[in-house]
Amino acid sequence: MHPRPCPPRPAVAAVLAALLAAVPAVADTLLVANKSDATLSLLDLASGAVVATVPTGRGPHEVAVSPSGRLAVVADYGGREPGSTLTVVDVPGAAVVRTIDLGRHRRPHGVAFLDEERLVVTAEGSAALLVVDVGEGKVASVIATGQEVSHMVAVPAGGGSAYVANIGSGTMTALDLGRGVKVRDVATGAGAEGIAVSADGGQVWVTNREADTVTLVDAASGEVVASIPSPRFPIRAELTPDGRWLLVTNARSGDLTVIDTAARAVARRVPLAITGGEGEGRLLDFEGSSVPIGIEIAPDGRRAWVAHANADVIQVLDLESWKPVGVLEAGREPDGMGYSRLDVARRP
Repeated sequence: MHPRPCPPRPAVAAVLAALLAAVPAVADTLLVANKSDATLSLLDLASGAVVATVPTGRGPHEVAVSPSGRLAVVADYGGREPGSTLTVVDVPGAAVVRTIDLGRHRRPHGVAFLDEERLVVTAEGSAALLVVDVGEGKVASVIATGQEVSHMVAVPAGGGSAYVANIGSGTMTALDLGRGVKVRDVATGAGAEGIAVSADGGQVWVTNREADTVTLVDAASGEVVASIPSPRFPIRAELTPDGRWLLVTNARSGDLTVIDTAARAVARRVPLAITGGEGEGRLLDFEGSSVPIGIEIAPDGRRAWVAHANADVIQVLDLESWKPVGVLEAGREPDGMGYSRLDVARRP
């Protein structure tokens, strides 16, 4: 897939400024990246319906939403041919604003906003974390991780640091964004993939998919302070807004591990009970598993959404009862998700 033509930089900056000045209605919108379809679905959470679908680059894996909720950025990971673009979407307008060309940097994956116009994205092909200026539509700086398959990224409140999980190296890399340097690598376990950081930046949680463990790292010292079992193939991790619970999807077993962060222990395993579909042509095929991957948690901490990549559904989970309470549909092979408090403008 060829990147879409980009408007001149001044025109893009003007468009972004207009988006930020607009004041759309407040609602609930879930954004879902569909890997096999190369699309982003926008779901109205009040009705559960897809209200818009926009094109992305090939193999969209992860989504980040700006603090205002007005912009979403999708990492176009690619398929057999590596991707090297980001797709920027106006959420209320349900339209692609532009495609950012990352140049030599291949396989963009984990993505997180630092503020309304800057974000970080991992580039597996470059073993690096990129700082991207969304308004300018360009890579502002590059920080080498020096690790194999730098995959997911987590940023604490304030955005002064970032933490990257490296699948091939089995490590977590801490980076100082202010100085633009790597601080340290911490060995966490084979297949380090999912990552989450506490709001205060003190704790970093890493899922090790081959080791079937979740590692807790003290961010200040870089010391591993706990290793918690989470069979089979723990792949993503998300903290609830209050920091009390860590939710971990297990792709091979098709369930969810809930970790009590204070006790540093498994509180429960939640059966998700979704039947897997055909795995052919999809990234992961685990013996009929629905392959739950992406997790998104509502700001009020009462609901979570889990993307089942091999069942083509998004499951709604009640975090008070720890029971599945509904199923939503987006596109084929859903994975990364994002939440916006803004509504998608209705077309006549």
